[in-house]
Amino acid sequence: MSGDQRPLLHLLWVYPGSLTEALDSATWLEPTRELRRMGWHVTLVAVGPAGSRVIQGVEVLFVPRPHIYLIRQLVYHARILRLVASEWSGLDAILFHQMSALWLLPLRLPRRLAGRRSPLLLMDTRTVPMELLTRKDRLRAWFYGVVHGLANRGADGQTAITQRMAEAVRIPPERLWGIWPSGVNLDKFAAPQMTRHWPSEAGPVRLVYLGALYQGRNLLSLCQAVEKANAAGMAFALSFVGKGPEHMTLSRFARETAGRIRVLPAVPHDEVPRLLAQHHVGVLPFPDEAKFRVSSPVKLFEYMAAGLAILATEVVCHTDVVKEGK
Repeated sequence: MSGDQRPLLHLLWVYPGSLTEALDSATWLEPTRELRRMGWHVTLVAVGPAGSRVIQGVEVLFVPRPHIYLIRQLVYHARILRLVASEWSGLDAILFHQMSALWLLPLRLPRRLAGRRSPLLLMDTRTVPMELLTRKDRLRAWFYGVVHGLANRGADGQTAITQRMAEAVRIPPERLWGIWPSGVNLDKFAAPQMTRHWPSEAGPVRLVYLGALYQGRNLLSLCQAVEKANAAGMAFALSFVGKGPEHMTLSRFARETAGRIRVLPAVPHDEVPRLLAQHHVGVLPFPDEAKFRVSSPVKLFEYMAAGLAILATEVVCHTDVVKEGK
């Protein structure tokens, strides 16, 4: 490399969970792959046994953490800070999410004291607390509120999943560096369009819901609607694929439907295209509530990329994407 040629931009991207278990792992893996293809040096960090490993063709640096609630984040981020210190002079930017902000935003202080080149601190907001049923839920919601206040004053820049999200968490316009909604790798989802067998007139039409199983998402109401339609002489089958606190309630209902409704465990992201190829309609039954309006549901993009018909409620997180079905 010649003396006047600038080295690769180095981005440290901190994910505060396990990318081997996250249903939306592609949100981190695919942009990392693309940034590296464009010439960036991206260090993607996630929770796991120490060392580097490849997930879906993307190298990820794993940092271990204990299982104790609250303490685990403290230990994990202490190890992240040690990593940052070792890479400090070569970092251009540190990208993180709300859970990491409390530990990483204070890095502005040593940067000011150092008085020399140091990494920019960027926070990305992709979700807000969805459920406020338990004390833990309410604690998380309070924590996120504090974090957004700190980031709005202290981060060098912020990104968000939608413009509506940016407005909801009050990101100052001068700090909003960009909006990046959910998306998919079209090549990975091309096969279902070629291999799907559409139903005969006798049916059944196979519906699928892919994602987290939470109360307040109209999932049980969807079950009841499917059974009403079947009782009226139609032919529908419905599969839920995912995990969450509503799993047991949905499973109890499904046991009484003679297999017309199934509740299946979450699958690795590599298996999602094959799963969607076995169905005809992707379902998004979310109610028209503030927490859904600000979202960009990755399952909508996966359904479309896989060539599924879409059955969705008229919520702006859906209509902003599909417009009038075009």
